Amino acid sequence: MLTARLHTVQWLSPHGLHKLAYREWGDPDNPHVLLCVHGLTRSSADFETMAQDLGKDLRVVAADMPGRGASDWLSDAALYGVPTYVNACVALVARLNAGTLDWFGTSMGGLIGMAYTSLPNNPIRKLILNDVGPSLNFSALQRIGDYVGKPVEFQTLQEARQYIRTISQPFGPHTESQWNELCDSVLLEKNGHWQPHYDPAIGQAFQNLSESTTLLHETALWAAFDAIKADTLVVRGEHSDLLSKQTVAEMSQRGPKPRVIEVHGVGHAPTFMQNEQINIVRDFLF
Repeated sequence: MLTARLHTVQWLSPHGLHKLAYREWGDPDNPHVLLCVHGLTRSSADFETMAQDLGKDLRVVAADMPGRGASDWLSDAALYGVPTYVNACVALVARLNAGTLDWFGTSMGGLIGMAYTSLPNNPIRKLILNDVGPSLNFSALQRIGDYVGKPVEFQTLQEARQYIRTISQPFGPHTESQWNELCDSVLLEKNGHWQPHYDPAIGQAFQNLSESTTLLHETALWAAFDAIKADTLVVRGEHSDLLSKQTVAEMSQRGPKPRVIEVHGVGHAPTFMQNEQINIVRDFLF
């Protein structure tokens, strides 16, 4: 079994220097790096299972985005957004000294990946977008906004697990052990109570969400997508309420003209804890 090595790197925002925490699996000298970036309320620990498999052949790195996990929180909630996360990832990529760099991004992590990979002279060879694209279903964003950033606290770990499991049902079927892993990776014990691991301020962007502002964001995201030159794979959960079949069909004809795979029996988003899902990544990278 591979042991995750825990590291930090310093990055710069308009408000100063911050710590970005990340995990690394596999040979630290392996020049082939897969950088994994989690979804909105998730953490770097989400990639443990996939890293145990892929880490035998490449170096797997996963970061806690700012405001999550062991990374620093930001004093200005307005900075919680894709441009800030790209800045943090640029610092991380510089630290990794990768000979070959591939990107796996789930949901928000995919949006960050699109923005990064659209930049001139970016180092990304292959891009995997896990259940996300330039057009985002507004009702799905509202669903996420109903819980993200809301103050919740639980007396016991079991109560906290049940809460995370309830809001994570679109992940699809998992074993009891897998569910516990998915829950525990995003929970913190504080003063004898359990609560989500992230800065509640990351939810502020959802408070004034409207269909018109969502469309403005989509215009920028499509422009980024069309600029991507990397070999790209889009994975969609069969029952996803965030990434529609229509969006995937349009993506397949634009920009990098990605390959598309649909994961059956899953909504938003596939967790890549199952062998058949991990093999999708392996087959694409190798």
